[in-house]
Amino acid sequence: MSTSDTYKTITKPSEETLFKEKKSKFFSYAIPVQSEDDVKLALETLRNQHSSAGHCCYAYQLGTHPDKIRYRANDDGEPNNSAGMPIYGQIQSYDVTNILIAVVRYFGGVKLGVGGLISAYRTGAQMALDASHIKTKTINVSYLITFDYKNMNKVMRIIKEKNLKIVDQTLELDCKITISVRQKEASKVEASFNSIYEVSIKELED
Repeated sequence: MSTSDTYKTITKPSEETLFKEKKSKFFSYAIPVQSEDDVKLALETLRNQHSSAGHCCYAYQLGTHPDKIRYRANDDGEPNNSAGMPIYGQIQSYDVTNILIAVVRYFGGVKLGVGGLISAYRTGAQMALDASHIKTKTINVSYLITFDYKNMNKVMRIIKEKNLKIVDQTLELDCKITISVRQKEASKVEASFNSIYEVSIKELED
C-alpha cells in the first residue's frame, strides 16, 4: 500500500473469466468486500454456484490504512502456497484493497505440479483483475463538530470555505455535524474549528 491518502479498489464485481490449463478449468472472480462477513457470503455464493468444483481458492485484503491492513490467502486443499499466495501476490501487484479474488478449479485429470498450479492461479487472479474496473479513492477522516446554535454561522462558513462534505447533522439548540475530510487536509481542518471559541471537534474512529 502506498503512503498517500488514496487507495485503489473495485466498486463492482468483475466479469467471470475462464483460464484452461491441461484440461483443468479455472474460473476467476474479483469481488469488492468491506468485511470478513462480506468475504464469507461471497465465497458461500461461489461454492454453491460451483458445487461440483474441486477447489475454491482465494485471497482477500481489507483496509485502507497501511497499519490496519488485514489479509488472508487460502489454498482450499491445493498444495501449500500453490494457490492462495499467488492470488494474493496479484492483489499486491495491482495495489488494490477491499477486494476478494477467488479462483475456482475444475480438475481435468492431468496433474499440473506445484509450479503449474502457482502459474495457473496467478494467471486466473490476473485475468479477474484485468476484467475489473479499478478506481482510485481518497482516504477520509470523519469528525464530529459540536457547538451551540449561536455559532452556526461560524461553523458553516468554514464548511463552505473548505468545501467539506457533511455526512450527518442535527441542528437544534445543541448542534452536531459530522463531516468527512480528506486525510491530508485533516489537520488543517481540525485547527480551523479548534480556533473557534465554544466549538469542539473530535475525530471519529472507523
